[in-house]
Amino acid sequence: MRTAGAAAGLAAATGDHHGEDAYQALFVRHFRPTVHLAQLLGADDAEDVAQEAFVRLHQHGNRLRDPAAALAYVRRTTVNLVNSRLRHLRVVRRTPGDVPRTHASAEDAVVAAARVDELLVAVRSLPARQREALVLRYWIDLPVAEVADALDVPVGTAKSLISRAQRALAAVLEERS
Repeated sequence: MRTAGAAAGLAAATGDHHGEDAYQALFVRHFRPTVHLAQLLGADDAEDVAQEAFVRLHQHGNRLRDPAAALAYVRRTTVNLVNSRLRHLRVVRRTPGDVPRTHASAEDAVVAAARVDELLVAVRSLPARQREALVLRYWIDLPVAEVADALDVPVGTAKSLISRAQRALAAVLEERS
């Protein structure tokens, strides 16, 4: 059983002879944001998805052409795992799962709940790739280049997906007003 994986690739990128320190630093810094990404994409087991993404990096990270791409690999794996789980859940339950919401205060929750629900319904109505692009760009606040890496598409395609998603989301929200 191989235990080096990403550690070897990250070691090469960081000069860390053990690699495990670089892998652990990546995990500590990016685990919570990866859980948040999985939640926003609709995973009802977001922590499991994030853990699985990091496990896969650890197992297969030595295959990365550019060890600096480890975070993009984790994000892309997270997107793929969420899509796989959602496909499975649609077959099993025939209904989509809820996306957990966070609010600053109870007052904000009361005032904003209807708008949040309306927005989430509208976002869920978008095609999967457009939804993923919007979540990565605006909820996770990634630059377009990192959205492209996470979706494994060229930057121009990511820009196009984001633009089409914005127009479609605006149309859906306008239609419901």
